[in-house]
Amino acid sequence: MQPSSSESSLLEMRGIVKQFPGVRALNGVDLDVRVGEVHCLLGQNGAGKSTLIKTLAGAHMPDEGTITFDGQEVRLTSPTAAIRQGIATIYQELDLVDGLSVAENIYLGHERARLGFSRRGEAERAAAELLGRLGHGEIRPRMEVGRLSPAHKQIVSMARALSHSARLIIMDEPSAALAHDEVDNLFRVIRDLTAQGVAVIYISHRLEEIRQIGDRVTVLKDGATVAVGLAAKDTPTQQIVALMTGRNVEYVFPPRPEVGAHEGRDEVLRVENLSLPGRFADVSFSIRAGEIVGLAGLVGSGRSEIVEAIYGARRGSGRVVLDGQVVRPGSTSRAVRMGMGLAPEERKAQALLLDHPVAQNITLASLSRYTRPRWLGWLDRRSEFAEAKRLSEALDIRPPDVRRPIRTLSGGNQQKAVLGRWLAEDRKLLLLDEPTRGVDVGARAELYALVRKLADDGIGVLLVSSEVPEVLGLADRVLVVREGRIVHEAPARELDEHRVLDLVMVSAGETAGSEVVGSAVADSPEGAFHD
Repeated sequence: MQPSSSESSLLEMRGIVKQFPGVRALNGVDLDVRVGEVHCLLGQNGAGKSTLIKTLAGAHMPDEGTITFDGQEVRLTSPTAAIRQGIATIYQELDLVDGLSVAENIYLGHERARLGFSRRGEAERAAAELLGRLGHGEIRPRMEVGRLSPAHKQIVSMARALSHSARLIIMDEPSAALAHDEVDNLFRVIRDLTAQGVAVIYISHRLEEIRQIGDRVTVLKDGATVAVGLAAKDTPTQQIVALMTGRNVEYVFPPRPEVGAHEGRDEVLRVENLSLPGRFADVSFSIRAGEIVGLAGLVGSGRSEIVEAIYGARRGSGRVVLDGQVVRPGSTSRAVRMGMGLAPEERKAQALLLDHPVAQNITLASLSRYTRPRWLGWLDRRSEFAEAKRLSEALDIRPPDVRRPIRTLSGGNQQKAVLGRWLAEDRKLLLLDEPTRGVDVGARAELYALVRKLADDGIGVLLVSSEVPEVLGLADRVLVVREGRIVHEAPARELDEHRVLDLVMVSAGETAGSEVVGSAVADSPEGAFHD
């Protein structure tokens, strides 16, 4: 642990306490961030990270404790007050307005104007200077933000932060939706900012990223600080995980079945020459009962589109056969009736009713079971909530209150609820697209065990993940996807991370070498943690 230095500290938070009804979210948290450093904030979901950054962003007022910024004690009574101090927050779900231009987004809320008239040309010139400062002069100020890639949208968010003369930028899971080369560019931009004296608080569940970009690390657990100022590059992964979880996690992934365990089992899914112009072509594979098949590939390789076409959300050519029956293209309702379930990539936007109770999110796909009588369509709420409670307990969703709004749950528990939705009725196949995105170390292990148990019960699973170790550690068989085509198929035991990366990047004339892409907390296919 490195002691803070008041001479070099830009931000000091001491003894921060924040209490909500029935919950003490922060219990005396300390944080020290120095000028021009990347300070990584780690902790499981529910550890208090979100509450802490919202306190720093002015969205919450602390009940106790002090915040000192640039040597002066400050009260951040609102997001505007935080911005005026030079503290900007870039959340995982970017708050850009797609219908506005780049320049309009950068200066939204503090428009360049005189006498009530907008000075668009001045704003566009200033926006171009900020984008150039970030090394992205190719992003034109007049471009509509909704037409930009996720990586370029993130650059626009950074430019907006700099337009407020931010001296501290908080980045919440900034690499979650980025491809490998885009993450490298993000790190380059961050290093350029810190070289200019801007400090960055970096939040990520990918511990390998912490080594690559971080200077120091603070770890939260159960709303309290358990480590302050650890050297990011010198602290063993094992130690960080132990601090985050309160225990040593030796193996994230549950044991796989023996080789050949699925041979002779019924085929639950057959995909034949599935194609979608401009997305993927001639995709063919099968999944047997109880088998987990992983799709490995870079972001943009067509993995998610393949899953969506199988589910019926995209209308492609070719055939999808589920348990011997052809799935009608473009009909998700028929796919569900036939026994298919999907946990989509963006659970908050695509899977959850955030302001509704946990119970209603779990029962969403099986409401017909709780209508009394069916022809009237009246819901039997007592039966619905009783079934939701049973599934919630079976999945160990925490807190154990199915009447609680699901937006108040951590990412891992929200994802359990999405999986629980498909367990209310018999499923033959589950499609899991990025099932652990934004999920912490401990919750990942629980989700892995749950997916393996579902497979052991005979459900076929198609898994998509940007994290190669996750695919290799959880799947029985892996399909490598590159530029919309399956270029390699092999048992997961026969592959390693470098081989997969060589396969997905070969079209660009690259090899993986010693690079590590998307490693979460597992640095080997079998899930063991190494230093």
